[in-house]
Amino acid sequence: MRIDRLDIREIHLSLRKPFETSFGTIQHRRIALVEAHCEGVTGWGELTVENGPFYNSECVDAAWIIFSQFVAPLLVGKEIKSPSDVGAMLSGIRGHEMTKAAVENALWDVEAQQKNVPLARLLGGTREEIASGVSLGIRAAIDDLLSAIELELDAGYQRIKIKIKPGKDVEVTDAVRRRFPDIQLMVDANSAYQLTDVDLLKRLDDYGLMMIEQPLQWDEIFEHSKLQAQLATPICLDECIHNLRNARAAIEMGACRVLNIKLGRVGGHTEAREIQEYCRKRSVPAWCGGMLESGIGRAHNIAMSALPGFVLPGDISASQRYWHEDVIDPEVETTAQGMIRVPSAPGLGYQVRHERINQLTVRKESFGARTIVPVGAPVH
Repeated sequence: MRIDRLDIREIHLSLRKPFETSFGTIQHRRIALVEAHCEGVTGWGELTVENGPFYNSECVDAAWIIFSQFVAPLLVGKEIKSPSDVGAMLSGIRGHEMTKAAVENALWDVEAQQKNVPLARLLGGTREEIASGVSLGIRAAIDDLLSAIELELDAGYQRIKIKIKPGKDVEVTDAVRRRFPDIQLMVDANSAYQLTDVDLLKRLDDYGLMMIEQPLQWDEIFEHSKLQAQLATPICLDECIHNLRNARAAIEMGACRVLNIKLGRVGGHTEAREIQEYCRKRSVPAWCGGMLESGIGRAHNIAMSALPGFVLPGDISASQRYWHEDVIDPEVETTAQGMIRVPSAPGLGYQVRHERINQLTVRKESFGARTIVPVGAPVH
């Protein structure tokens, strides 16, 4: 496969409703999309960064610079045997996993189209449908949250995740569990607590939670091992797992009993596939986390979640939960039982709506083999 051209563009989408976590409220999304052009076939990937460097150190503007000045020069014009080659080709760039993932994932889409197979099957997926859960942001009033959960359960979603932060934790969880005693329920702290909060976090053991997601610092594994030893509730790690090495360290140290695998955060399908296989062999439950993706990122998440290691409902839900109008056709939908069908068409399995994307685009750059200057080469 020859990488003839790489394009990056920024589109703007507004969420149907504001989404609040421990590090802020999101209403408008700046989304970067990557197109890979290879021998007449175009594949798409999504750069799942946030508007600012709050979830991790990446953000849209920084990712744009890394992509244009470093990633594209290392890849454009090159021949690769498989998208899995991209990791080694970009290994000199430290971090920036989400930027790397967008390109690698676009190339996986290309290869699936070239081979005329669904992306999920190319990756080794075994499921025809996947279980869907929802993530609900922090609400000012508990009654509003309870009403929102009622609506999601009526829609068939199989797992409810609620965001928590100091002052919006035990009381909220207690109210939810009292109202819904039998649902699959988890809480996500997004790194809002310290190890010194152990007594407060131990109170959450009373509510039969599936897991507490990333309670401590975003880059901390060791202190999570100290916390997990004191909790009955499984800890699920998210922000601090960037690769298989991190996953292996966390599991062997006893820092968690569940893993959230986010495709962008771990650098793309190649690394995600290795992490889920490691978890599968050790009976560590894994699931797919979400980053408020457009339909393109969501389609990649669906393909990844078809792999056998993803045994818990993920954060993949219907397009209409987030967007008035998505950028793919058909939009992602869930069944009355809270399931999403894995597409059977080649590639992503969804049609990218080029006209809508063009209308939403606020900037775009293209990098072709004849116009790009390799990193380190003299500029004339």
